[in-house]
Amino acid sequence: MNMKWKIHGLCYVILAFGLAAMPLSPVQAQDGAIADELAKCLELYNNLEFEQGIAHAQKLIARTDLTTQDSIAIYEVLSIITYATGEENLKKAFTYLDKISNVGPCIIHLPSYLWPPELRDKWYEVLKKRDMLVCPEESRPGFKTIAIMEFDNYSIGKYQEELGALGKGLADFFEHDFSKISSMKVVERDKIEFVLKELELQKSGAVDKATAVKVGKMLGAQYMVFGSFTQLDGNQTRMVVKAVSVETSEIIASVDKDGKPEYTKLEKALVEELAKLLDVQLDDDVKALIQEGGTESLNATTLYSKGLEYMDRYDYKNAYEYFKKAYELDNNFVEAKRKMEVFKPLAA
Repeated sequence: MNMKWKIHGLCYVILAFGLAAMPLSPVQAQDGAIADELAKCLELYNNLEFEQGIAHAQKLIARTDLTTQDSIAIYEVLSIITYATGEENLKKAFTYLDKISNVGPCIIHLPSYLWPPELRDKWYEVLKKRDMLVCPEESRPGFKTIAIMEFDNYSIGKYQEELGALGKGLADFFEHDFSKISSMKVVERDKIEFVLKELELQKSGAVDKATAVKVGKMLGAQYMVFGSFTQLDGNQTRMVVKAVSVETSEIIASVDKDGKPEYTKLEKALVEELAKLLDVQLDDDVKALIQEGGTESLNATTLYSKGLEYMDRYDYKNAYEYFKKAYELDNNFVEAKRKMEVFKPLAA
C-alpha cells in the first residue's frame, strides 16, 4: 500500500492515495526519528512483511533513549504486527498490551484506528481490570461526551432483512461525523459493545434504554444517542434520532427526517441538527467536514454495514471483501476504502 506518513503534533496522519489528511493516528511517538522508524515498520506490515516489521520494532524497543510515549508507540506496533502473524502468536500480541498498561494506560489515547477488533477488546479488558475504562482526561470540562447505540431497524417486509446490518453502519457514520467536532468526545462503538458483552446483554437482545444509559454512565458519557430507521418501500424512509441525558435519563433532544433512502445525506443532516440542539456550535469549516465522506449508493452502504458485522466477529477476510465491494461500487466512499486498507493485511 502506497502511503506517506507525517507527524502532526504527537500523532501520525496518513495521507493515503491522494486523499485529504485523515487523523488515523496508528502510533504516537514523541521522538521524530522513532516515528520515522515506526512508519517503516507499518509499511512492512502493509506489505505483509510481518517478520521484518517485528524485527525492526524489536530493535527500536531495545534502545535506551526512549521516552514513555516512544515505548508505548513501539509496543503498539509490535502488538498489531504480531497479532497479524496468526493464532499461535495471539498471547504474545496481548502481552504487549500488558506492557503498554504497565507504562501507563492513559498517557496517550488508545486504541488507535489500525487496531483490529479482537486486539481492541483485549485492551478494554486490560483497562477494565485496572478500573480505567475511562481515563481522567476524557471527562475534561467544556467537552460533551456522547455514546451512540446501534440503530434499530423498524423497516417492514423485505427491507427488514435486506437492511439488517444498516443499524450498525449508521451508528458508525454518526460516530465518525460527531468525532469531527472538536468540542465533542465520542465513545468508541466497540467500547460500548465490549461493556454490553461484559453485561451479557448483547446476545439476549435486552439492551433497553435504561440499560444503555447505565452503560453510558460506566463509560463517562453525558449523552446516549439512540436512533432508528423505517423503510417502507424503495422510495421512502424515515430516520429518528434522540439524545438522552445519562444523568437524568430524560430525552433532551429529538430530530427526525423523512425522504428517499439516501442514508448518508439523512445521517449528515441529523448530525448537524442534533449538535445544534445539544448547544454545540458548528462553524462553516466543521459543517464542511461533516459533509465529507459517505456514499449516495444504498447498496454500498449496506455492503459497508455488512463488513462491520464481519469485522465485529473477527472475520477479517469477509470484512475486507465487503468493504472492498462497497468501495468498488462507489470510488468516492472514503470510509470503505480506509477500512478496506486497514483489513487488507489481516485478510491475507
